[in-house]
Amino acid sequence: MDFGYWTPIYGGFLRNVGDEAMPATWEYVKRLSQLADRLGYHTTLVPELYLNDRKGIEAPSLEAWSLSSAILAVTERLRVMTAVRAGFHLPAVTAKESATITDIAGTSSESARFALNVVAAWWEEEAKQYGGAFTRHDERYRQAEEFVDILRGLWNDTPFSYTGEHFSVHDSILSPKPVAQPPIFAGGESEGGRESIATFADSYVLHGGTVDEVRAKIADMNNRSQRIHGRDMAEFGMSAYVIVRDTEAQARAELDRITTVDPHSPGYASFEEFARNSELDVELTKREYSVGTRGLRPELVGTPEIVADKIRAYQDAGLTLLLIQCSPAHEELERIATQVFPLVPEVRFEVIAV
Repeated sequence: MDFGYWTPIYGGFLRNVGDEAMPATWEYVKRLSQLADRLGYHTTLVPELYLNDRKGIEAPSLEAWSLSSAILAVTERLRVMTAVRAGFHLPAVTAKESATITDIAGTSSESARFALNVVAAWWEEEAKQYGGAFTRHDERYRQAEEFVDILRGLWNDTPFSYTGEHFSVHDSILSPKPVAQPPIFAGGESEGGRESIATFADSYVLHGGTVDEVRAKIADMNNRSQRIHGRDMAEFGMSAYVIVRDTEAQARAELDRITTVDPHSPGYASFEEFARNSELDVELTKREYSVGTRGLRPELVGTPEIVADKIRAYQDAGLTLLLIQCSPAHEELERIATQVFPLVPEVRFEVIAV
């Protein structure tokens, strides 16, 4: 099991709490990234949204790709998984950007430090404001397949040509090639989405779920990948909101605080649009709305021992990467690394003294 976390591009993760002491600024993200690097976190997921879906569309948020380059430049071991939505990017330009970013990143002792999370856009209002292509649900996955085909084609061949329904390139030259090709992650729950992801992605990322739900999805995706490619998927990541406290009562009190739902809060409208435009295989509750990505569904709430026991159950189910949301991140990531990491077997971490 590797531990990762979400970079708080929105100024936090909580829709019901205003100021989380995590300003949407490079200075804060830099401090958090260097702390996480020192604590031994394996991966940070940098989400890509041009509007703020947690605090309301008029609230500040940061752009994923420029932020990812900066994080890689000021850290040494941390892998950056950057979200990319095919409807907002040209694949040949993204291939070029990726080659440059992998040069900035270099490699850790184990693997490439830059990865891509290919995302099917769900927010129609954002697409209108920023000129993104917003297509039907299954069509977005076919668009993503073409996008990844061109990325890999340009990373491998020169010149490279490709003609698809959504994207085309002709005798395109990419030089230099990436120092190490970024692994491709993707997530989706519909039948069409899972089949498409098994075709073009190396690894699968899940919204939060119960152990049984996660085990079933991992088995399903490995079966699809074996049928298509003759191999299992490389990694399985899951988003989860984590609350660790000295006592169970303290942890539950914090959970109550962050889940007091205000339907008039600025982020509620984007939550409703997400639910409308995503073919999810479980029903969202208003409590789950509080943090997004169904992060509360795994119930990683309690003392270090309780949370570690639950994480080990996910590890036994086949999960390999836990992508943590917590608030405020600079305090909670340190608490989790200090109190939970040592209780989970085979976690690859080494805290660097300062």
